[in-house]
Amino acid sequence: MENSVSDKENIELLARLNRIPVWALPKSYLAIIGIGYFFTFYDISNIGFAMPAINGQFRLSNSTSLFLALSVGLIGYIIGSFIIGTMADRFGRYRMLLLTFALTAIGSFGDALAPGVTMLIIFRFITGVGVGADLNLVSTYVSELAPTSKRGRITLLTFLVGILGQTVTPFVALALVPHLEIGWRLLFGIGGLIAVVGLLLRVRLPESPRWEVHHGRYEDAEKTILLMEKNCGDRHINLPEPSPDLVDFRQGVPLRFLFKPLYLRRLAILVPMWFLWYIGNYGFLGDAADLISAHGAGIGGSITYLAVGAIGYPIGTLLVLRIVDRLERKKLIFFTTIVWLVGMVLIAGYANTFSIYLGSLCASLALGSYLQVAYTYTAEVFPTQARATGFALSDGLGHAGGAVGALLLPAIIARYSFFTGFAFIGCTGLLAGIIALFGPDATGRNLESVSS
Repeated sequence: MENSVSDKENIELLARLNRIPVWALPKSYLAIIGIGYFFTFYDISNIGFAMPAINGQFRLSNSTSLFLALSVGLIGYIIGSFIIGTMADRFGRYRMLLLTFALTAIGSFGDALAPGVTMLIIFRFITGVGVGADLNLVSTYVSELAPTSKRGRITLLTFLVGILGQTVTPFVALALVPHLEIGWRLLFGIGGLIAVVGLLLRVRLPESPRWEVHHGRYEDAEKTILLMEKNCGDRHINLPEPSPDLVDFRQGVPLRFLFKPLYLRRLAILVPMWFLWYIGNYGFLGDAADLISAHGAGIGGSITYLAVGAIGYPIGTLLVLRIVDRLERKKLIFFTTIVWLVGMVLIAGYANTFSIYLGSLCASLALGSYLQVAYTYTAEVFPTQARATGFALSDGLGHAGGAVGALLLPAIIARYSFFTGFAFIGCTGLLAGIIALFGPDATGRNLESVSS
């Protein structure tokens, strides 16, 4: 039930939330949220490792394989992120967080049991809808609950749980896909189990009090904030006096807010940033196993290269953990794209086994560093009334670059050379980092300040 309170009371309540300097909810909530990320990156990775076996069993052509592996999931990702993200801005984060994991569980089990390519395409689409929306909502939700001074660190800690999904997947695939006829099905089935566990755990989470304040649910928001303040008292943390900021509490269709010149400018930066980044991201994650295999390594060898390099994912996240709230986020994004370029050039050179391992490691370090910093940054720069929608447009439209990269990388290698293809996606990643530098400052500022 919506409560009728003044804007002054709402502003004071947000000021009380913004003054909390630590994660003041149970720490187990961070692990629960992190499971969402775990599934997302497990799913993004598993399709690339499963495709060689699927191709053989379903006798797919290269064009069908690419469409199934990436395009279907990406279409679902973009649609799910936008539709469910917009619903989250209107109806709340909590309900949609449950819906996304229900969809991903259905999609993953459907992938595992698909009797043919048509059903596999349908369930890959459903999985994509859930994954795209969940990635959006997790970034939005954590940003709205995390303390201002540690928002980057808190979001990275949840991401660290998730990025292990991208680290573990190659080893799971290596154990299953080359050795068992149903190995690829088991790979998807494991993803479904992860989604079910995540769904059961998520029912414990509270609604975002920041969203509740903006939707007139003052008493519900105050209940969560009082709990957070009590937890701070129990930990002997002295809270400063609230420092209210001017806040726009107007309601309406989320897209209406994003058509303001301020947010249109931010979309004009973030959409191409994500588009260019995903060209390389999906080209590497979706095609590298096949391309390195075709270049002479064999499927087992190519998965091994990527599996060993994948230890860089959590290491990259840990490396930026200490500096993410000290260094301006857009600069950190830029620095990670330099590491990405180095990794792609090392793989492109294909000089020896060591260079491929090192290149794969650098690529994973960059991915582990870039992604959550950029996700956090994307969520920070939009208003609460349209935060999930703004994220959906930026990241969702940017994912069109993933489809371009997955199709373009093999085409460039076929037309020119192995070196040219991987060097190209290294350069697109660097361009993404350069574009990020034109965005607003966000580090150390509360969300109302950043988004205004």
